[in-house]
Amino acid sequence: MMRNLLCAVMLLFLVGCVTSKPQKAPNVSGNFADVNGLLMYYELYGKAEGVPLVLLHGGGSTIDTTFGRILPFLAQNHRVIAIEEQGHGRTSDRKGPFSFEASADDVAALLKKLNIEQADIFGFSNGASVGMQVALRHPQLVRKLIFASSITKRAGAYPQLWDFMKRADISNMPPPLKEAFLKVNPDPAKLKVMHDKDADRMRNFKDISDQALRTLKVPTLILTGDRDVAKPEHALELNKLIPRSRLSILPAGHGEYLGELVMATKPSKYPELTAGIVDEFLKSSE
Repeated sequence: MMRNLLCAVMLLFLVGCVTSKPQKAPNVSGNFADVNGLLMYYELYGKAEGVPLVLLHGGGSTIDTTFGRILPFLAQNHRVIAIEEQGHGRTSDRKGPFSFEASADDVAALLKKLNIEQADIFGFSNGASVGMQVALRHPQLVRKLIFASSITKRAGAYPQLWDFMKRADISNMPPPLKEAFLKVNPDPAKLKVMHDKDADRMRNFKDISDQALRTLKVPTLILTGDRDVAKPEHALELNKLIPRSRLSILPAGHGEYLGELVMATKPSKYPELTAGIVDEFLKSSE
């Protein structure tokens, strides 16, 4: 259990256990859009109509590394828009630090550019923090929110995360994530900039107030593992604070239930199971 916990703690930012390459979802359409000074990369999957499901990857990641294994299942029933955040993968960078708030505004700007009035948001880890900010800053754009394996306050994570963040360095970024970045953006200097900006964002993580969470009107699924970076009791606390929320705690580590590149170390039915949970939540009246 301690090994799993340490891997999970490291993975919320960038470190974990090596595994095989994820499978690619079929019928992908890669695109770029000018958004808030970025050339933002996004991919389209699945249905051509319906409320889009927007996927927001974890820190240090690309679309493939976070969602590559679960995307084929999500695309069966949904119109999917998978986004790469500022400085990650194929999306360009701009001056200044990374912030969850700025990335949330980027997501909102992309949706407006695509003439999408409302979408479901599925964020994992740092992507969930971005998704939460989309829901708080642009609630009219969000139909439902899936907040997966993340925190809203520093105390919600195990102390090992913050101890690790003090010494986070490009040298201890896991090779699979380095390789995934360089495969789509073959510039080691940009990789290091992305890493260092991600590290600074986590070192400067600011709590979201309980009052703000109580005002959240968006139906929210809090999704996490019992051996995740976020403490299970934090997920339960969020379930009590967010008025229209549901909670699912799976017997899994950080991202393991998605088939995430770093944590999913062997073949598993988890991606299909998790996609089913997401489908049921999105179809439900809540």
